[in-house]
Amino acid sequence: MRALIVCTNHTDYKTKPEKTGLWLSELTHFYDELSDKEIPYDIVSPKGGRVPIDARSLKRKDNTNDKWYPNPVLKAKLENSLKPEEVNAGHYQLIYFTGGHGTLWDFPENEPLQQITRQIYEGGGMVAAVCHGVSGLLNVRLSDGSLLIQGRQITGFANVEERLLGLTQEVPFLLEDELRKRNALYRKSLIPFLPYIEVDDRLVTGQNPISARKVGKKVMEEMVEK
Repeated sequence: MRALIVCTNHTDYKTKPEKTGLWLSELTHFYDELSDKEIPYDIVSPKGGRVPIDARSLKRKDNTNDKWYPNPVLKAKLENSLKPEEVNAGHYQLIYFTGGHGTLWDFPENEPLQQITRQIYEGGGMVAAVCHGVSGLLNVRLSDGSLLIQGRQITGFANVEERLLGLTQEVPFLLEDELRKRNALYRKSLIPFLPYIEVDDRLVTGQNPISARKVGKKVMEEMVEK
């Protein structure tokens, strides 16, 4: 088994001077679950090269970030992420989309990433995503032309969570709205910012950053069963 982890390259909000990027715990908490099985992984981003880290995610005390962020292998992969064109989808049994607000700009319309996702899924692999990273699934179409998420149980960053952060006017769209427009069976936690995941066969999604570990645990459970 080999995992492909997708991260954003985008850093700018519409007007805010602060920068966004990968929300680090959405990578480290997920991979912490995979690491026990010593599963090899690669990191890909829409443009390849350096993956920016949202500075806010580095300021929070997080033992898992402290464990993995200094890791030289992870550091190298974040500084030199693959371009989608360099990825052979046949080498992977799992693709995982990390979040960070930047994903709303550079994930949804990236056709090479959509093709990789389709190939992994139709090859019997798993597709997982968390928080804003679920935007990477919005426009993935299967070989029959249907949307991957249409009619599927799914979650992702909720409108109420975006409002509580005060960022509804800073992002290009609200993820919950776009998921519903594509007839995904969207669900969310009754209380914002609590861990919450949805599982629909080989599709696992998490609502917010704190859900990344639960996504990783569930992915491992499903992979072991299969």
